[in-house]
Amino acid sequence: MDDLDFSAKPAPRPEAAARAAAQVAAQSPLYQPALALEFFRSTGTLEEKPAGKPIFSEHEKAGGLFSKGARMYLLLEGEIGLMIRNKFFGVVKPGDVFGELAVIANLPRSATAMAKINCRVLSLDEKQFHAALEKKPEFALMLMSTMVQRLRQSIAKLGATGPAAGAPAERSDILDRKTLAGLQRELAMPEAAQFPAGKVIMSAGAVGAFMYVVLEGRVAISVGNSVVERVGSGGMFGEMALVDRSARAASATAETDCKLLAINRTDFLELVKAKPAFGASLLKSVALRMQQLAQQVAQLQS
Repeated sequence: MDDLDFSAKPAPRPEAAARAAAQVAAQSPLYQPALALEFFRSTGTLEEKPAGKPIFSEHEKAGGLFSKGARMYLLLEGEIGLMIRNKFFGVVKPGDVFGELAVIANLPRSATAMAKINCRVLSLDEKQFHAALEKKPEFALMLMSTMVQRLRQSIAKLGATGPAAGAPAERSDILDRKTLAGLQRELAMPEAAQFPAGKVIMSAGAVGAFMYVVLEGRVAISVGNSVVERVGSGGMFGEMALVDRSARAASATAETDCKLLAINRTDFLELVKAKPAFGASLLKSVALRMQQLAQQVAQLQS
């Protein structure tokens, strides 16, 4: 189906997709249906998926010798069923973006997506995604807002049940040293904020004024009294509160002496809009965290 030419088919109905996407917008104040449609249409590919057609499969890798390359999707018409281990767990409705984690962070598919009825989608591969982000960098913030909602749901479940057994996941090297130095210059912040080992950097439930980039050291992220992940040099944390203006979902403590780059919300928004690469890095950071915490939730529920 990917190789078929749909140029002779009727054009997709953007108004219908936008109306449906408005339902998503009600869940996220930053969601803009018109922007989502413009983003995907700017570089994307129109595809039709017949009922019963798998769009991607659980555990499918994003890249590799025999892979066609991962794609992310905007559903224009139809309905997509989501399954894990052949068990139905959710539905994608028109206006929803799905499959983004494989493109943003090169992650294996965490679920199977199948067309329940005949569907129309716009799709983007990694190259198309970054090209579209250059044209519409503000899309990163919008997509981040929907991802943050899912991330908060996972954190809430962990808070209610406690973390899964095993060592907490570690995140680092999202931003390389060159990019980190560039951020400091961009923000005119030659001096990093320093936190000694054991110092609480942010507390769950507090208002979030800053996000942080780890320049040196390691930070422990905790839900309740349990460490759920660790963030090392080049990693980021605290952006969730800047995206949706909600209270902190987790606490962060310096496990070692740390040097952090603190970014306030005004600078954060400007960076996302002016620096598509920064927005892409943030999305990757959130995507990795979503996968890590979702795996912990799945272990607890299995």
